Amino acid sequence: MVKIDAVRIEIPEGCNIILGQSHFIKTVEDLYETLAEASPHLKFGIAFCEASGKRLIRCAGNDEELVKLAKEAAKKIAAGHVFVIYLKDGYPINVLNRIKLVSEVCKIYCATANPLEVIIAETEQGRGVLGVVDGYSPLGEESEEDVKERKEFLRKIGYKL
Repeated sequence: MVKIDAVRIEIPEGCNIILGQSHFIKTVEDLYETLAEASPHLKFGIAFCEASGKRLIRCAGNDEELVKLAKEAAKKIAAGHVFVIYLKDGYPINVLNRIKLVSEVCKIYCATANPLEVIIAETEQGRGVLGVVDGYSPLGEESEEDVKERKEFLRKIGYKL
């Protein structure tokens, strides 16, 4: 028997979240080092759900509030080997490839500031992440004016010349 549920994860204004899966107890330390090396200004909190042994939620970070948020999200998800990273004063685009290169990282489910629901499967053994609902469904197709706005926005924020 499999029970499927959706877990809403809160993302405060000005924060982003990265949700992924890893496979080893040193995940917290390696993600901490990766994020700390990315920028001296980046604030972050990490939580990782062990899937064996003591099966603890392991936490680290350089911002107590973000560590608390990551721990709360990990408790809600409660799926083995899942990690949650909350970011502030930086964006996932600045660290995502670095995180993907951490040797024990298996998968990234999402990187977002949008409203987030995590789809969970629960069996007698435990819980696992099936996927995510990131933001909302599209309302239409991009017009020529929308294309112009998108390109202007990317240049305004410095991501394109």
